[in-house]
Amino acid sequence: MLSRMQPPRAGVGDPLDTIETPALIIDLDALERNLDLMRGEVARFPGVRLRPHAKTHKSPHVARMQVSRGGAVGMCCQTVGEAEMLVREAGVSDVLLSNQIVSAGKIARLVELARQGDVAVCVDDPENVTAIAAAAARGGVCLRVLVEVEVGCNRCGVAPGVPAAILAARVVEKPSLRFAGIHAYHGAAQHLYSLTARETALRQAVDHVAATVDAIRATGLTCDLVTGAGTGSWPIEAGSGVYNEVQPGSYVFMDADYARVEGAPQKFESALFVLTTVISRQADRVVCDAGLKAHSIDTGPPHVFRRPELAFARASDEHGVIRADPAALPRCGERLLLIPGHCDPTVNLYDHYLCVRHGRIQAVWPITARGV
Repeated sequence: MLSRMQPPRAGVGDPLDTIETPALIIDLDALERNLDLMRGEVARFPGVRLRPHAKTHKSPHVARMQVSRGGAVGMCCQTVGEAEMLVREAGVSDVLLSNQIVSAGKIARLVELARQGDVAVCVDDPENVTAIAAAAARGGVCLRVLVEVEVGCNRCGVAPGVPAAILAARVVEKPSLRFAGIHAYHGAAQHLYSLTARETALRQAVDHVAATVDAIRATGLTCDLVTGAGTGSWPIEAGSGVYNEVQPGSYVFMDADYARVEGAPQKFESALFVLTTVISRQADRVVCDAGLKAHSIDTGPPHVFRRPELAFARASDEHGVIRADPAALPRCGERLLLIPGHCDPTVNLYDHYLCVRHGRIQAVWPITARGV
């Protein structure tokens, strides 16, 4: 029986052109430049902290780099499995689980993890507050809790203003919980391609957040932490005077969809690629071995790196169809690098990163939080 995680089919020192495809590649130089750039960019906003999102990479290696080199105060994540990876494998002591955890088993894992690190979680429901408080009390821990506020994403979150303040008061009532602040993430605004449209949506979100902070403080509570934002929006929140923490994730790798977003994301460069091989050449197209099982196209097709004359037209399970002028079509057997349409779910398809510098593999990193 095959194990869940397969061994890599390439090793340190192997040249790029010998790697079996499809394969997930990190350009280490580009990754490091992205980390350095984000550290410097956030430093332009006094009092604002960087807490990158681990859902993008699911890797203890990248998380450690974001803290040691990239200026992060801690990490945030979306699943209990990612939180366990960050605390136990990456050694990140300050982790925000920026999601709701409601099942008894996952709450129990969260409480156990709180014995090993400073872990926080988001809530938007009073019954969930009660369940988490009871589990924390049984486990003998005091768990940090943030109230998630709905600011336009139409996903999770309690209504801004007084409803959020009421839920914050419910948290404060529980001796095993500590109200840490609010989480307000406008995910839908991240990929509004027009900078004007994105700024309009985010200004409205900031107004909701400011009203929520005022409502919480009107009850006599403090609201020390206001966290949220993503790669497509974080400078707006950071400059708002309301947020004091930002959570960009995709900036470490970038993807083809963020390349279409006008503004700040374009400062970062592509660092994540799917290496693919042309397996068939026809009169008007070539076919590569990177299909739906090799990269995510939910936000659009990949770009062919440094080959603007090639257009990725469609994908099936194991095949990708690339079109171009017949004279520009690659030959059969040629290698291409694809910039994924959406980096986060693409990463979740692979067991390992092959980390490349100067055309050779320098490291092989397992994607240890894949699928959890």
